[in-house]
Amino acid sequence: MKSVLIIDDEIEICESIKMILEYENYHVQFVNNPFDAQEKLLFSDFSLILLDIQMPEMNGFQFLDWLAQKQIHTPVLMISAYSSLENAIQATKLGAFDFLEKPIDRNKLLISVRNGINQNNLLKENIQLKTNSNNEITMIGESSAMKNIMGIISRVAPTDVRVLITGENGTGKELVAKSIYQKSKRNDKPFVEVNCAAIPKELIESELFGHKKGSFTSAISDHIGKFEQADGGTLFLDEIGDMSLDAQSKVLRALEESKIQRVGDTENIQIDVRVIAATNKNLADEIKNGNFREDLFHRLNVIPIYVPPLRERKDDIPLLINYFNKVLSKKNGLQEKIFHQNAIEVIKNLKLTGNVRQLRNLIERILIMVSEQKVTVDLIQNLLPIEEFEIHNLYDVSNTFAEFKEKTEKIFIEKQLILNNWNISKTAEAMDIQRSHLYNKLKKYGLDKKVDNNG
Repeated sequence: MKSVLIIDDEIEICESIKMILEYENYHVQFVNNPFDAQEKLLFSDFSLILLDIQMPEMNGFQFLDWLAQKQIHTPVLMISAYSSLENAIQATKLGAFDFLEKPIDRNKLLISVRNGINQNNLLKENIQLKTNSNNEITMIGESSAMKNIMGIISRVAPTDVRVLITGENGTGKELVAKSIYQKSKRNDKPFVEVNCAAIPKELIESELFGHKKGSFTSAISDHIGKFEQADGGTLFLDEIGDMSLDAQSKVLRALEESKIQRVGDTENIQIDVRVIAATNKNLADEIKNGNFREDLFHRLNVIPIYVPPLRERKDDIPLLINYFNKVLSKKNGLQEKIFHQNAIEVIKNLKLTGNVRQLRNLIERILIMVSEQKVTVDLIQNLLPIEEFEIHNLYDVSNTFAEFKEKTEKIFIEKQLILNNWNISKTAEAMDIQRSHLYNKLKKYGLDKKVDNNG
């Protein structure tokens, strides 16, 4: 629940504010001297502090100094019966985010409290993002495609240029966006993410730009949109290909003018936001079909980054297996596994249509379900989607039926060898053919060398 601490020596003021906020479902506590407040803040976490300036023994400015010394970053809303520009400026310099004059206006109070709590939520998300930066947000891969992506990230991150990230689901588009943010000059400001596909069409504009109270039926109070929340930082518009045309036109205006308007308002709000967008759709096709604005595409597509699917960078799969083995073992309190080469080969040849996300889930499944430390094919057969082995587009590369048969047979034999740990006797038995007959086919297809390497 959203929690608020009121610090004011006038009990009537505290009770009045408490009543207003509790009616809006805030959890409210108040104290009448700053020393009691210090004790609470050292042992409890609050979403917001309402702080009076004029108090005996310690004034509000001194209390702000104490908060800074203790590195308590809870947003502070100053309140005072002695309103002056000088007080407001000093409060802001000391870290307060807003200033209200007594007697407290109910609407102004609710707007300021909501803004402060939004600021607190963004601060926590930002801290968490940085805490995870050394493990969760890691680019893994040594393929030429991944090296190219990492090179682009290094070049564009320090700038404010817009980036459009494309690729299939599960390839790591969000990871690329967060890597750009981490290496940018804005990494001490908010990183705000919007999944455009997850927000109903009728709410996307309110979510992005905010709204004024009463602008539509359920708008019971003012709402700050994602553009304002990301001011000074980075806004990640994920799945932007699913955004409605009406919302696209407003996003275009925001990018062109660095201004937005809340829904139901006429006032322009200046913003300073770096926009990174991503989509799994072909926006060129969407433009042809009238589903995406071409002018918005060109605004977003200053630096394009294509994240390839795993089938186009199979050499990265062993590295990803090793990475997920370490990270997910630690996460689940398990011992790391040793993956036998035949198990790695099987995983490399799976049709991982879910890409990196599916591979991560598969490795976690193996870590939890396999009790032995060494992971071999026979231990994970029931955990793998064996029916999805890559067939290498046989129809496209085979010119005759005989050639097609040979290629199919080679793939089938190799699959059986992998499933039987490259043991020729077990494979011959599983295929119900003589061992000598199988060995002849191994020599014919050049698989005998693979048997020697994996035996």
